[in-house]
Amino acid sequence: MDPYMIQLHDHGNLPSVLDVHVNIPGRSSVPGKMKGRKARWSVRPSDMSNKTFNPIRAIVDSMKVKPNPNKTMIALSIGDPTVFGNLPTDPEVTQAIKDALDSGKYNGYAPSTGYLSSREEVASYYHCPEAPLEAKDVILTSGCSQAIELCLAVLANPGQNILVPRPGFSLYRTLAESMGIEVKPYNLLPEKFWEIDLKQLESLIDEKTACLVVNNPSNPCGSVFSRSHLQKILAVAARQCVPILADEIYGDMVFSDSKFEPLATLSSNVPILSCGGLAKRWLVPGWRLGWILIHDRRDIFGNEIRDGLVKLSQRILGPCTLVQGALKSILHRTPQEFYHNTLSFLKSNADLCYGALAAIPGLRPIRPSGAMYLMVGIEMEHFPEFENDVEFTEQLVAEQSVHCLPATCFEYPNFFRVVITIPEVMLLEACSRIQEFCDQHYHCAEGSPEECDK
Repeated sequence: MDPYMIQLHDHGNLPSVLDVHVNIPGRSSVPGKMKGRKARWSVRPSDMSNKTFNPIRAIVDSMKVKPNPNKTMIALSIGDPTVFGNLPTDPEVTQAIKDALDSGKYNGYAPSTGYLSSREEVASYYHCPEAPLEAKDVILTSGCSQAIELCLAVLANPGQNILVPRPGFSLYRTLAESMGIEVKPYNLLPEKFWEIDLKQLESLIDEKTACLVVNNPSNPCGSVFSRSHLQKILAVAARQCVPILADEIYGDMVFSDSKFEPLATLSSNVPILSCGGLAKRWLVPGWRLGWILIHDRRDIFGNEIRDGLVKLSQRILGPCTLVQGALKSILHRTPQEFYHNTLSFLKSNADLCYGALAAIPGLRPIRPSGAMYLMVGIEMEHFPEFENDVEFTEQLVAEQSVHCLPATCFEYPNFFRVVITIPEVMLLEACSRIQEFCDQHYHCAEGSPEECDK
């Protein structure tokens, strides 16, 4: 019989019906049977989920110690400026979201890349002669973290590699490795206020390098690169023909003695995807509104990368429409005083924290210039009872109820990170407890007894 023949069956006294059986070669014609498969439950997590690993969660969750019950817990570990309630967003920002809600205009789906009007506002806000922007150069995302994810996904294939800072934000590795992308860390130098070791960076680049991730200002370091250093980074990228993913979520969150230079303003040769958002500067991380700014004045990305970002944005159909509806007012009506007050508070706390910790034998804080953090080196030879920064910070919780993130979370052992967004009185109390802890555990290094006479 012809395998594709339609068979007509006569069912005797039953009403005439057309009974159609299509015989396809190699396929069973018996319903419910599949060749070569035994019917049994076998549900397993995907390779992608198994490869997704968050080092911060892994390390923090493995810390089993309990805080000292006689001391109130002080968390210097959470990079959320809203936790303690001392840094509210501006009333204009809150009113903007209320107005968007009351308008009833933003309850439906927006285009996956964001409303055109909202993308125009972001383009206008960040446009400058050195790095011009139009709405077509903006992709709105669900927070800066999704912006980073889309950039990695559009630039790199499984088996390729990306270059990320060490110490650096752990999400870069979490996202990349879940996609089968290799991560190559390049070193930041604490003795140079966390500038990049450019020679070591360039030595990592090979034919499989898909992009260079530059985080400025830095989480976890609180560092801000100078114009000249940024130009040297761009020179490496231009020489090696490697595009840049610029994580600039802390852009403009710099102290008065420093200046933030958007990377794209310094080069017209290197294609750059710049990631930002509302989370930190406007102190609303939970509103999940971020963006990608496409800087490609030599048309190196071309339409393919732009089209790729649009396709990838369609996986979740865009960020929250209410926040998009409020974006114009947020960008244009937030008073300068709000930004100034936030930065003044952060700088004051940074100076207090740096001064207090710098006076503690065995600790080496690196003075920050922006963002919300500073890194503190632990001279482990003076604390011999602890194997590493994880044990040090774990015991600090147990004895003093002060929680700092061990910098092993950022692939940089024997440091810890301090978040400086907490109320001043709590920060001073935390520093006092850290001093007490260090005084109790500090030992003179062998051969240098003079240190113990101080």
